[in-house]
Amino acid sequence: MSSTEATIGGLVGTRYKPALSVEVSDGIAIITFDLPNESVNKLNRTVKDEFVALVTRLERDTMVHAAVFISGKPDVWIAGADIEEFQELRTATDAERLSRDGQMLLDSVERLRIPIIAAIHGACLGGGLETALACRYRIATDHPKTILGLPEVQLGLIPGAGGTQRLPRRIGLTNALDLILTGKTVRGTKALKLGLIDELVHPSILRTVAIQRAHEVAEGRRKSERHSGGVKGFLLDANPAGRTIVLRKARDQTLAKSRGHYPALIAAIDVIAAGYEKGVAHGYREESRRFGELAMTDVSRQLIFLFFATNELKKDPGVEPSQYPDLPVSAFEPLPVEKIAIIGAGFMGAGIASIAVLHGSLVRLKDADHGRVAKGYAAVRDILKERLTKKQITKVQYSDYMALLGGTVDYSGFGNVDLVIEAVFEDLAVKHQVLREAEASIHPSAIFATNTSTIPIGQIAQASSRPERVIGMHFFSPVHKMPLLEVITTPQTHPQVTATVVAYGKKLGKTVIVVNDGPGFYANRILSPYINEAGILLDQGVAIDIVDKALVDFGFPVGPITLIDEVGLDVATKAGKIMAEAYPDRMLPAKSIQAVVAAGRYGRKSKKGFYSYDKEGKKSDVDPSVYGVFLAPGSIPVAPSITPASAEPPSIPEMPAVQIQQRTVLAMLNEAARCLSDGIIRSPRDGDVGAVFGIGFPPFRGGPFRYMDALGIKIVVQRLEDLNARFPGRFEPAELLLDMARRNQSFYTDERG
Repeated sequence: MSSTEATIGGLVGTRYKPALSVEVSDGIAIITFDLPNESVNKLNRTVKDEFVALVTRLERDTMVHAAVFISGKPDVWIAGADIEEFQELRTATDAERLSRDGQMLLDSVERLRIPIIAAIHGACLGGGLETALACRYRIATDHPKTILGLPEVQLGLIPGAGGTQRLPRRIGLTNALDLILTGKTVRGTKALKLGLIDELVHPSILRTVAIQRAHEVAEGRRKSERHSGGVKGFLLDANPAGRTIVLRKARDQTLAKSRGHYPALIAAIDVIAAGYEKGVAHGYREESRRFGELAMTDVSRQLIFLFFATNELKKDPGVEPSQYPDLPVSAFEPLPVEKIAIIGAGFMGAGIASIAVLHGSLVRLKDADHGRVAKGYAAVRDILKERLTKKQITKVQYSDYMALLGGTVDYSGFGNVDLVIEAVFEDLAVKHQVLREAEASIHPSAIFATNTSTIPIGQIAQASSRPERVIGMHFFSPVHKMPLLEVITTPQTHPQVTATVVAYGKKLGKTVIVVNDGPGFYANRILSPYINEAGILLDQGVAIDIVDKALVDFGFPVGPITLIDEVGLDVATKAGKIMAEAYPDRMLPAKSIQAVVAAGRYGRKSKKGFYSYDKEGKKSDVDPSVYGVFLAPGSIPVAPSITPASAEPPSIPEMPAVQIQQRTVLAMLNEAARCLSDGIIRSPRDGDVGAVFGIGFPPFRGGPFRYMDALGIKIVVQRLEDLNARFPGRFEPAELLLDMARRNQSFYTDERG
């Protein structure tokens, strides 16, 4: 190669712009990866072909002594494989071949005559990290956007280009299992500690240091050191008996946590074990085989659907100009939001403030008295301190973020805010008062958003002098952890207000769905019949933890009774009343829940609900005494975890889990279909994403609409009709489902998503 930029694979004279370009200087080849017409670097078939040609040329060119592999993108090294290609796979053999091709390519990189130095800045994920592991030496920047990980399990897959074999031998078995089984990412400092990288540098000197290291590695003056995972890792990983213990423990813990719903997790453990037991070559073969099998599972298809759905929402402006033909283009451009005010410094208000300052917004936090403001301020500080402790932010960043937060007991400082977010108690009169007071203090162009969870936005906007600038921003609890934001519009909401709030929600890192106004909006509307049915099961004598266990087994992160205990039974009852008034035929709240609240049990916040809690609020077993609150004497059920001496025999036989699941989940599915036909949600996609990211619908089932497609609409209708015959009114099938069953239709026509 010459000292100027070289072409790859003999593509000179074609219109194709290569993704890989090479510049050789002083015996070092600088390989720059910059995928044309894409915001990120991805590994697709064309790139792999270029890479193969490049490796062949480097192997033959004796004038090149080492290479540096660097990205031409600003904040991405390699984001991973091109997931769109996965959707083209039709058989397990196709997927296995794809994996095998990746393995062979990276094996050639690892065995190359010359060393390749990975110079990593930005995201290094999936196939990107597998590429880095095949390089001879790895340098990463200390920038916050530099993250490394193998997130394949989040798509129902395992690493397929050698990651299951290289990673354990690079950082130790225990650490590798932690990364692979969780799919989590680590930043530069943690990556260095683990041994995932060899060196950490400032972005400004990455290229210079990488070239220097290329010379040193080529001359044998520097090499990469493998990490065993510390003393514990050395003792366990270095011998078969220790590895057996680690792998068995990982398998047991994984099965207990996943309940067998995510086959990729166990497959990853099996493949890693195979490599240790029968050698790396066998491990590679098993990796490819299991990758092929997993790519054809329904779990992987559903998770890949969610991946694309959330990516589509990132590009969705939230408003369709064609609906407003008389408005100019400028009416759909989001306005800048730099300073916000939050009214209500409680749990939700403080949570919103914490993510707002983390994303650079000036925040004015208001409440009725100094004590409440101080408590909210402390809650924000605690959330940021957690980030600091986990080394996700630096001490300087922590101080800078806290400096963006100010508190007040009046409306001073509201005059120049771009957005007000109201997060006060769920009471219409209180919200009306707050809205009137705020509008008297803010600029006429400012937006007023309410964080109500159930009250229709239109009812709140009745108190406004500018209803076109009133909108709903429904955050989910805890705000700094839950990914969904529901943006709720009314017929009066101006499209620019919608576009602005959607854009700001994305800036806060949220997955945003836009829904139309109505009681409970979407997420809480479909959650209400699910919770109510669980409560009715308690009314009928089914044990509390039997109900919860059945729904956790179905795939929810927690059971419905645990959920309302965590949220607050008083809050759940208040929301339930609003939903019952709107839909009395199918959402009348269960007597058990009402009785427990009337007895002064509010859940974790009061250290007493359906479950017991210690002084720190940590949940324990079901509180046996709660049955006496809502069940008649002699009808107290006995569950496996409840065996008080005074407990009576159960009044009914233990209900099978499948019956509990059908009654609660079908109520939710039916309501989701009603939301679609009522125009509350724009599409099944939005409904699926909203349910998964808002209320914890099992991701491996794809969401309510994907799940109904998997069951078959006719089956869904049949089961609803059977339940409605037993419990008239609550399970009457939605007209949309009846019509779809007659027409033999599904919500999604494409089999693979």
